[in-house]
Amino acid sequence: MSYINPPDDTLRQLLADARTIAMVGASSDRNKPSHHIFRQLQLAGYHVIPVNPRETEVFGEKAYPTLEAVPDRVDIVDVFRRSEDTPAIADSAIAIGAKALWLQLGISNDEAAARATAAGLTVVMDRCIGATHKRLEIPRRPPVI
Repeated sequence: MSYINPPDDTLRQLLADARTIAMVGASSDRNKPSHHIFRQLQLAGYHVIPVNPRETEVFGEKAYPTLEAVPDRVDIVDVFRRSEDTPAIADSAIAIGAKALWLQLGISNDEAAARATAAGLTVVMDRCIGATHKRLEIPRRPPVI
């Protein structure tokens, strides 16, 4: 991996400013890491939208089959998918006007990073958004209404 993640001050600002996170690969299966991170982000006050064609809802949020189907404005696209799937996800994140593409721990793809970066998105790879949120001590925000 030749891409270098943004510094902590950039990540802190990104997480502090974000309101809506679309989670690609979100799961209602409590044995999946995305299930736990989804809930952690909800409890932190983010509006988290599940994107998974195999789900109908996750923690009370309606699931969408693709990023393009999400009707809300998305700040961060958080990805729980295989690395080889991420270039197409990066293209979708660009198409919907997301501000950031966040590839979870164990997921990296230089092509996806290059596409998203060229389009002006902040890119984070191979890092857990939940662990980063906790480590940077981002204050809990009021729930999205």
